[in-house]
Amino acid sequence: MVRPPLTGGRGGGFSGGRGGGGFSGGRGGSGGFSGGRGGGRGGGRGFGGDRGGRGGRGMRGGRGGDRGGRGGRGGGRGGMKGGSKVIVEPHRHAGVFIAKGKEDALVTKNLVPGEAVYNEKRISVQNEDGTKIEYRVWNPFRSKLAAAILGGVDNIWIKPGAKVLYLGAASGTTVSHVSDLVGPEGCVYAVEFSHRSGRDLVNMAKKRTNVIPIIEDARHPAKYRMLVGMVDVIFSDVAQPDQARIVALNASFFLKTGGHFVISIKANCIDSTVPAEAVFQSEVKKLQQEQFRPAEQVTLEPFERDHACVVGSYRAPKKTKAATAA
Repeated sequence: MVRPPLTGGRGGGFSGGRGGGGFSGGRGGSGGFSGGRGGGRGGGRGFGGDRGGRGGRGMRGGRGGDRGGRGGRGGGRGGMKGGSKVIVEPHRHAGVFIAKGKEDALVTKNLVPGEAVYNEKRISVQNEDGTKIEYRVWNPFRSKLAAAILGGVDNIWIKPGAKVLYLGAASGTTVSHVSDLVGPEGCVYAVEFSHRSGRDLVNMAKKRTNVIPIIEDARHPAKYRMLVGMVDVIFSDVAQPDQARIVALNASFFLKTGGHFVISIKANCIDSTVPAEAVFQSEVKKLQQEQFRPAEQVTLEPFERDHACVVGSYRAPKKTKAATAA
């Protein structure tokens, strides 16, 4: 019996150069374990799938594979250029703007002009009096809130001067835009459990004085109750099976009566065995049991797969209920 070569040129060896089913499957290996470029453009089935361009089945899937080849969580950096040809118009949500140029883009007014947070595009628009206003492009592929706005949500309740408790802040991509929205009069309490992401969050908050980073577990709001005041809105993107309970617990500590909530629900994180619509319906029922009144629900397609955003009020006064019924 002839053993296969260990480095296998084009055949099925352990490192499998260009073809076959090698363990590390070079360019096109259909069955490689780490599938060099195979998990990407060639659509191989490698377990590693390098950075999986258009539909590889690699378990890590990289930037494209798992998410359907749209360049991971947002691909490039926006795709707009500033200058005199760009017109910025207010969006119907306070603090949000639309930059109209060669391509339209969602933007927020930069609270710290001259500073980018995650290498996003910035647009400077000159006023008639010669002053300049800088806007930051808000990428819906990297922000659930931006995806919800483009999905047509009626009200996000996050507006200039608002106090917001942000659960699941990660490295602060969306938090920085919420910071732009609420402005210097508002405040964002950003809670993140991961110390690695929290480091980026803290660095971002050094230049944004209206962001208060809290590196804690959102499941235990009592641990940070001395840092957070009463808030107008809770935004949650924690992607945990018990997200409804986590939000309810934080609301009981910090959310004003008649305040509002915005929750991004990731169906696969809650139950991957049932259709996404059934998961969303189940989560809405859980929220209703916790004194939340969901008012609207929008899907985050095509920016996020199997995600929905639910918006509503908390412990709504009877007058509000009567007015709604009328």
